[in-house]
Amino acid sequence: MSALSILAHNITYLRMQIPKMSQQKFAAQLFITRDAYAKYENGKVNPPLDVLLAISKYYHISTDLLMTVDLRKYKLEEMLNLPDNRILLPIKTDATGENKIEIIPYKASMGYLAGYADPEYIEGLQTMSLPFLRNGKYRAFPVEGDSMPPYKDGTFIIGEYVESIEVLKVGKTHLLVTRTGFTFKRIESVNLNSITVKSDNSFYDNYEIPFSDVWEIWQYAGSFSKHEQHLLKYNDENIKNVLLHLVEEVSALQQMIIK
Repeated sequence: MSALSILAHNITYLRMQIPKMSQQKFAAQLFITRDAYAKYENGKVNPPLDVLLAISKYYHISTDLLMTVDLRKYKLEEMLNLPDNRILLPIKTDATGENKIEIIPYKASMGYLAGYADPEYIEGLQTMSLPFLRNGKYRAFPVEGDSMPPYKDGTFIIGEYVESIEVLKVGKTHLLVTRTGFTFKRIESVNLNSITVKSDNSFYDNYEIPFSDVWEIWQYAGSFSKHEQHLLKYNDENIKNVLLHLVEEVSALQQMIIK
């Protein structure tokens, strides 16, 4: 399906949602004629940029999503707005409406960077649930290296989505999704145009990440390692989740004792 066809389907679908509006009424919202708007819904004409931006702002959905993702396949109430109307963050839920934690494949940062705004990509990810992580939006990311002990290669960091830079907590660890990949670091300071991050391993120097390079921010909420993933095969979700939590807690206690 072409971008023009996807856009036509999307704006028709959105206009028919609550509150449902006629083409005439919505065209008036855009300060254009009903005949001009009808051509956009029919897929005959591409709307000019100013009209496309007006539609995007009205529905609080990015132009990128309007033209690339068929929104009819997804429940809008299960999609989370990101700041500045950049994109929507797709959220997976199970049959009971429980928020699922998507697991980003190990060593797949480039795939995530290309698909993190695509509900179809998110829908294809494996998921897990943790009974003690219910309020908020969570996702699990793979990390590498030795800059943040005790976390090593093969560890997955579970992060809670942070909606804006303004609510970042200095001194707390965060998983930052940047234009070049995943960065798991402690926030040292929030500057005028950048974030300074530091490693818990003193061998590594602090460095700055420009706001323009930051795509998503997830505050640390837990972790699990690759060698613990066999627990995910248990059929009983509650047992599996409790065991994962216990493994992480025991690991953390062991590291504290060693120190």
